[in-house]
Amino acid sequence: MVHQSIRYIRSAMFGAFLCSLLLLACSASGPASAAGRPNIVMILLDDVGFADIGAYGSEISTPNIDRLAAEGVQFTNFHTAAACTPTRGMMLTGVDNHLVGMGNMLEIMADNQFGQPGYEGFMGYSVVTLPTLLKDAGYHTYMAGKWHLGKTKKSIPAARGFERSFSLMESGADNFEKKSYLPMYDFVHFYEDFEQVDKLPDDWFSTDYYTDRLIEYIGKDHGDGKPFFAYFAPQANHYPLQVPDEYIEKYAGVYDVGWDEIRARRYARQVELGVMPAGLTLPPIAAARKWDSLASVEDRRRYAKRMAVYAGMLDNLDANVGRLLAYLEKIGEADNTVIVFMTDNGADNNEQWKIFPDWYAANFDLSYERMGQRGSYTDYGPGWAGASGTPLTLFKGAASEGGMRVPLIISGAAGVRSGVKTDAFGFVTDLTPTLLEMAGVPVPTGSYGGKDVHPIMGKSALGLLRGEKNHIHGPNDVVAYEMAGSAAVFRGGYKLFRNNPPFGDRQWRLYRPLEDPAETQNLAGSNPKLVADLKAEYARFSKEVNLIEVPDDYNPITQIQKNAARNQGKEMLESVPILD
Repeated sequence: MVHQSIRYIRSAMFGAFLCSLLLLACSASGPASAAGRPNIVMILLDDVGFADIGAYGSEISTPNIDRLAAEGVQFTNFHTAAACTPTRGMMLTGVDNHLVGMGNMLEIMADNQFGQPGYEGFMGYSVVTLPTLLKDAGYHTYMAGKWHLGKTKKSIPAARGFERSFSLMESGADNFEKKSYLPMYDFVHFYEDFEQVDKLPDDWFSTDYYTDRLIEYIGKDHGDGKPFFAYFAPQANHYPLQVPDEYIEKYAGVYDVGWDEIRARRYARQVELGVMPAGLTLPPIAAARKWDSLASVEDRRRYAKRMAVYAGMLDNLDANVGRLLAYLEKIGEADNTVIVFMTDNGADNNEQWKIFPDWYAANFDLSYERMGQRGSYTDYGPGWAGASGTPLTLFKGAASEGGMRVPLIISGAAGVRSGVKTDAFGFVTDLTPTLLEMAGVPVPTGSYGGKDVHPIMGKSALGLLRGEKNHIHGPNDVVAYEMAGSAAVFRGGYKLFRNNPPFGDRQWRLYRPLEDPAETQNLAGSNPKLVADLKAEYARFSKEVNLIEVPDDYNPITQIQKNAARNQGKEMLESVPILD
């Protein structure tokens, strides 16, 4: 039972020597050394559930993403953190979120965590980022979209390895204008490179614009002989759910059947596609009523349109993925490009307008007629979030599979197989070492650029992608995770986890999620020794990453209200005293 960080530390002397040797070679040879190395495009969606993509069982039209699945390796047992900033920090470094500085989300940070090491709320300087490593090895590095890993000029994308970037600093924003979506923020901040953007274009729609900028960045340098790393992180499908009208109209009436029926249809499709095993019993969706028991026709009408807006927003995202893929074809780079597609966590069940009703009523149009349009605020609630996560249990924020298991597709160059589904367990920290190996860039193991850095904790999946292995993690490898009190320990096909309120009761439960993805058969009672072993692994992990547990009375819903009040009116354009 070996923790991954310990394994990498043991190889530090050899790795550091190899790293220095290869980087010296890269700097000596310049762009010519890039010959044969693949471009990398990383697409990260926001709050999109496991079953929302066509290749994972959805009725939403996602032909471009589905094509990536058909032409690449589609993962059905891949896990992230249960919320966006921990995932993004781990994805871009290969290091646990507590060591990255994202021990908890700033918006729900517990009182006892503020100001503590590992809970800085921005990506710390004791980690080296994937774009930094690739840039130093001769890659162009570009980003467009949501950052949410720090908003001072020392922590924005331009300071963390991106040569060109257009990025949103907060957890989300309005998609049609430069406007906050949450009372946590007085303002939203966009940066292009190191310069703050004061005004967005009049015809701004977030996903369309981010795609335009990424294509522009790629095009300006194309032909200079250097490969590129492009990180596309749209706001879709984070609330507010908004999209041009034609996409909403496309789904008019589709969701009148309700979330229970859509969930059943999606599961049947997943079985047909080989994404999920047959014979599962789907438990009731937490915090949601049965569709047929909704109090009125009006309730059903409003909920159906909310899901239509969600579907339209995702449809628009897929169209933009198609634009990006078509551009790569046009410039002759498609065959030498690896595409990584994933989502940052499970579906989001929260209805923020119920938590802050006065603020949303004062700042947005909440009417049925304006849903999804400029000036409106829409989210979709636990019923549709449950359908988004089919057949998994619970949502974003929970350590259940519905919070942590997400779509991952890797397609394209570097010997990646085509038309393959894999149920091998993977974790978000595995992406950085995988992409570094594809690019021929060594993994830093304890120092970089003369500074001490945390060693990468993930494992490369390249052997699996090429068909040389059938796994990423061995039977004795331990992967542990925690955020906001909810925690999980994975080993050898077992998962021990606990959920804090409002999702759970802080009790540890044991499952085999590959056979029981809905987590309905708790095995803890019949496996007391295994439970004890995995709890001991969690204790070791907690000590290793300096984890600070939330208080017993902690609840993220009340904490976000408290933190919003704490920050209200204090945020300034140049500095953010509470949230940065």
